[in-house]
Amino acid sequence: MAKKGNTLPFWGNENTMNLNSLVLTNIQSSPYFKNGLIKLKTYHEVIDEIYYKVDHLEPWERGSRQTAGQVGMCGGVRGVGCGGIVSSAYCLLFKLYTLKLTRKQLNGLLTHTDSPFIRGLGFMFIRYTAPPSDLFDWFEPYLNDEEVCTIEI
Repeated sequence: MAKKGNTLPFWGNENTMNLNSLVLTNIQSSPYFKNGLIKLKTYHEVIDEIYYKVDHLEPWERGSRQTAGQVGMCGGVRGVGCGGIVSSAYCLLFKLYTLKLTRKQLNGLLTHTDSPFIRGLGFMFIRYTAPPSDLFDWFEPYLNDEEVCTIEI
């Protein structure tokens, strides 16, 4: 991983954070993002919000997707084909992106001890924004991590 001080390299589409267009549209039109998260200006405020608002790391809130009778991408419980109400986790993930995190802040997410969801969003941030050649360098120190984190809803 080529380090350039405290600045994180970005890979992909800087306008979308490499998020699926349906997820991004739902985040940007979400009242939670537009009216609540817009007020949060600092890294520490966002960390506190993650601690209090995130209880899973899926893209959609529980029960908000209508999948009955759907097939293909819309038929299962994974993926983003049919949408729903975007989760607080994904809204906060995008909010972290808008803050232009530093390397030190991202390491702070990964080593946070208060909530596995704070750490999980750190790993998701890396997955969506880091150059592919850097992924293993970020993830490798945590491959044998035993902390439990609920990913599915």
